[in-house]
Amino acid sequence: MGVKDVNSKQEVDEIVKQGSAVIIHFWASWCEASKHMDQVFSHLSTDFSHAHFLRVEAEEQPEISEAFSVSAVPFFVFFKDGKKVETLEGAYPSELANKVAKLVGSIQSGEPAEPASLGMAAGPSVLEAIQDFAKVDNSSQASTQPQKTSGVTDGLKERLEKLTRSHPIMLFMKGTPEEPQCGFSKKVVEILKAENVKFGSFDILSDNEVREGLKKFSNWPTYPQLYCKGELIGGSDIVIAMHEGGELKQAFSDHGVGNDGQNGGVTNSTGLSSALTSRLESLINSSPVMLFMKGNPDEPKCGFSRKVVEILREEKVNFKTFDILSDEEVRQGLKFYSNWSSYPQLYIKSELIGGSDIVLEMQKSGELEKILIEKGIISLEERLKKLVNSTPVMLFMKGTPNSPKCGFSSKVVNALNEDGIKFGSFDILSDEEVRQGLKTFSNWPTFPQLYYKGELIGGCDIIMELKSNGELESTLSE
Repeated sequence: MGVKDVNSKQEVDEIVKQGSAVIIHFWASWCEASKHMDQVFSHLSTDFSHAHFLRVEAEEQPEISEAFSVSAVPFFVFFKDGKKVETLEGAYPSELANKVAKLVGSIQSGEPAEPASLGMAAGPSVLEAIQDFAKVDNSSQASTQPQKTSGVTDGLKERLEKLTRSHPIMLFMKGTPEEPQCGFSKKVVEILKAENVKFGSFDILSDNEVREGLKKFSNWPTYPQLYCKGELIGGSDIVIAMHEGGELKQAFSDHGVGNDGQNGGVTNSTGLSSALTSRLESLINSSPVMLFMKGNPDEPKCGFSRKVVEILREEKVNFKTFDILSDEEVRQGLKFYSNWSSYPQLYIKSELIGGSDIVLEMQKSGELEKILIEKGIISLEERLKKLVNSTPVMLFMKGTPNSPKCGFSSKVVNALNEDGIKFGSFDILSDEEVRQGLKTFSNWPTFPQLYYKGELIGGCDIIMELKSNGELESTLSE
């Protein structure tokens, strides 16, 4: 079917409802990782032609992005039988191929993807070799009994698992880092050194059982093979492409591996150095409301950052920002410090609130304002001013218009309804702080209280008098 660009949530819903396998790629034109993954995505759409491959430009289609809580790109959402079954964030070609193959049904859960699919992800230079391997592998499976998972014995599988996890970053190569026996292995060694990471290695020329077994274990027919935390990153082509695109460093970071290639030797539970931890804490504490975003408030570099800026301005709070695009150390380090993998990130009084989707939901529910008040960011007087001005005609009452909790409130509601006056309301029984604070704010000791354009009109007696004189509607429309 190829890749189809979609421009509305309705279009996505209609395709998903059909029940076929659907994969959506959320991307951005400014993001190099998105461009790289889009090529992989396009190849996979050819390889799995009976599935739907949809592409959404995240910032241009905020309705679709917000519906699927997209806060960073590249981002993939997978559907089967009309239901969302999985997501993938980040530039991981082999993992994308795995998930697509599992979704479409060409492999069983827990098994790696077909080599041909991974070949598409790897790029044209290794595609021919992988396709040849796939033909041999498929023909041998067709003529033999079902094999164990990965096509290796349990004993060898256990050994390979231990080997791939023997170092946070592990390279299976021809020769050693000091004396590589092939150009591809030599290139990957140079890249790992350029990335300034420590890594373990295994010379596959020294052990034919490992050499042949790892091909089936990883479903990857060539060497070198690079692993991070036991997960296959890819061969030389993928490592080179990720290094050149700046995505290899992020892949290591996303797996919790620091720039020394180790998880140990750090000074705190976040896995960060004490110097970086101290710097991050200093930045977070530099303002009561601190936003780590892409760009700055006047020139956001992504739609999600722009949305949070708009929300904070609507809440009328002072806030400080940090452009994570300007400092890679902060950008990567903060993900581990906060245990939050995407941006923007909003902190209030040093406490992480969340990203754009959480901040938006909290604003809609009123929870954001509540936290701002609890943390002392918004004073009670500021809150009351905002409440009385929240709608032109505002009634503070006991209960709600549909269920008043006192006779005086009920009378005022009836008077407003009879005159066809639209109004907002607040149940003072639900918030003792507002109930007591409004008495001082308005210098009026009882409820209900009716306001028009932020100014107090009065209580029940005054409203009923205006009603009987035929002046209520004109008073509230001046």
